[in-house]
Amino acid sequence: MSSLLHRAGILLAVVSASTLALTACSAPGETADNSSIVYATGKDISCLDPHVGGDMPQASIAAQYLDSLVSQDAQGNIHPWLATSWEVSPDALTWTFHLRDDVTFTDGTPFDASAVKANLDHMVDPATQSGTAGGYLKPYESTQVVDDTTAVVTLNRPYAAFLEVLAQPFLGIESPTALARPQEENCASPVGSGPFKIVSYTPQQEVVLERNDEYNSAPPYAEHSGPASIAKITWRIIPENASRYGSLRTGDVDVIDSLPPENTEEASGDPNVVVSRYERPGNPTSLQLNVTRAPFDDLSVRQAFLLSADARTSIDSVFLGTATYVGGPLSSVTPFYSPDFEHVYDLDLDRANALLDAAGWTARDSDGYRTRNGQRLSISYPYTAADNPAALTDLITQIQANVKKAGFHLDVQQADSATTTKRSSTFDYDLRTQYWNTNTPDVLRIVFSTEYLQSSGWVPNGSGYSNPQLDEILNDALATTTVDQRRSLYDDAQKIISDAALQVTLYAQSTDLASRKDAVSNVVVEPSLSLPYLYDAQVVG
Repeated sequence: MSSLLHRAGILLAVVSASTLALTACSAPGETADNSSIVYATGKDISCLDPHVGGDMPQASIAAQYLDSLVSQDAQGNIHPWLATSWEVSPDALTWTFHLRDDVTFTDGTPFDASAVKANLDHMVDPATQSGTAGGYLKPYESTQVVDDTTAVVTLNRPYAAFLEVLAQPFLGIESPTALARPQEENCASPVGSGPFKIVSYTPQQEVVLERNDEYNSAPPYAEHSGPASIAKITWRIIPENASRYGSLRTGDVDVIDSLPPENTEEASGDPNVVVSRYERPGNPTSLQLNVTRAPFDDLSVRQAFLLSADARTSIDSVFLGTATYVGGPLSSVTPFYSPDFEHVYDLDLDRANALLDAAGWTARDSDGYRTRNGQRLSISYPYTAADNPAALTDLITQIQANVKKAGFHLDVQQADSATTTKRSSTFDYDLRTQYWNTNTPDVLRIVFSTEYLQSSGWVPNGSGYSNPQLDEILNDALATTTVDQRRSLYDDAQKIISDAALQVTLYAQSTDLASRKDAVSNVVVEPSLSLPYLYDAQVVG
């Protein structure tokens, strides 16, 4: 796997250089109008509108048909997009956006300040049940439509990450006419102003997108302007790894995501296949420890669990070098990431045993598990294998064996998706799986602050941790735009979170793509979340 690059920024730079070369010799308009590709994804999409709920597959397809107010480049800098410029008031509570006047949604509705208001109001409406976009907009108060090209957004507190989250496809701008329809209808056929438009959706099978021939609002990071090169994308849903990869090998599909680890070496050696891997910013895939009840209400027990999990070695073994272990609460491509916490919980079985002895878990039963007052040290973990990558299931099995050496009984309780989700949303667990992709270090506030202990659905703060000192630091970081001050505050926050042993950090989320060279070129990602971006892709042949 040495040929794979493990930093999104580096890979973007390499891809961008090759993309420019391709673009220089083949303009998008030179490709035949009937050009089409088949893209196969590994996870179904329950609702195509990324405002509803907020899962990564929604954002991936939204990046093809939605534009955003602002854009973010690979270095994290914010640029105009649908908004041409903006000003913020001295108290950082009022944001005035100046908008393009030449953009139209694919249903004929003009883009204007009313559309901005309709979208932001939609994201924060409790009826939308928006855990992601709505969660990001907790500071949102209202939008005033001054005129068609001026929208004034009022926040209830300073929010330094506001522009960063607006750049994400989760907060893409939809047609207000379409949003006014019943949610079920909009979930099946949302409407944007992006380079493609959704023309059909067959649940659990495929989404068909066609080129928006009137497209005129490409973001600054795009390689060209005007309509996309590709006329049609069939976004096929193939959850089973072997079937998805097999379809690529036979040429039934042209691009796949979630390239299985067991197939990565073979695909990388195939001269007909391009393999690319882009790490995503945010909180890595992790096992969150519920601190609201025993036994993880005891810091010593939590630290012992982390020190015995040996996640680093297990990830290398299970993912065959295709996943990057993360030791701290931020993945390395996240702004203000600190490497200081990468090795805090490396395997140390002697220390884990000493911590458990000190906590009173001194005896062991006939199966080798620790006990205290006759009670086994058992950790409940509701889990639905079908909802997770096969490699993660294998990883859990290894961690289960690892922690047993210290005396933990990791009780993996297989259940259907509805049951696992309900238990995970009501703190009915000792351990649960989570990740949170976002382009801002404010993810620490979402995953660990008191503010996110309550939710109408999925609770982002799954550890149940509440620390006024951490809350204050994270809110102070949002109230300042001074880079050095923000860095210092986020360093302090990462240390508090690491010391509290709130999660077994596992691996960085990533976009793992494989495409056929004889079918399509220039399959890259958009910069905010490293999601597939097919606007600049071109059909080969």
